Amino acid sequence: MKISNVSLAISAVRRSQYPEGALPEFMLVGRSNVGKSSFINCLVNRKNIARISSRPGKTQTLNFYLVNGSFYLVDVPGYGYAAVDRRTQEKFGKMIEEYLEKREELRRVFMLIDFRHKPTEDDLLMYNFLKYYNIPVSVIATKVDKVPSSKMEKNKKQILDTLDLVVGDDLILFSSLTKLGREEVLKKIEELTEEMI
Repeated sequence: MKISNVSLAISAVRRSQYPEGALPEFMLVGRSNVGKSSFINCLVNRKNIARISSRPGKTQTLNFYLVNGSFYLVDVPGYGYAAVDRRTQEKFGKMIEEYLEKREELRRVFMLIDFRHKPTEDDLLMYNFLKYYNIPVSVIATKVDKVPSSKMEKNKKQILDTLDLVVGDDLILFSSLTKLGREEVLKKIEELTEEMI
């Protein structure tokens, strides 16, 4: 898939602000410092369409990026960041839940986790939360370039054992630096987008 244009179309905090029309949507979830902005920038082949912040927890809205005029990447607030107070975290949770509950355009969730570490309790909670809504998930293991090849299989097994993926969900190894996994993710988006036409 060639990315010819991309723009931040809408930042929403409630359902009435979501984009109209029936374009497929792909939601991105993950811990605040897992590299969601780098993932978006790598995917759409732009340097800073998604702002990379030195301060985790900066995304506070549902950001709808329109890609090629044919689908949206939906970036949501990161989870598990201690500096965001509980009330704000609860507000983010409700915002994400409202989106997941009734958004028919949602085709798949890309759940980003750090390949260097065992999935956290928050990661497990998020995966189970998505499964509660029966939403198909691709787990994107980021920062793969920072793991020596001798530890690849061990880290991969650790993720699969911890999350216990259901049939139909998959794990994609990803690096925004080397672009490993980029084509695989774009191919998945392309297939799911074509299904809607």
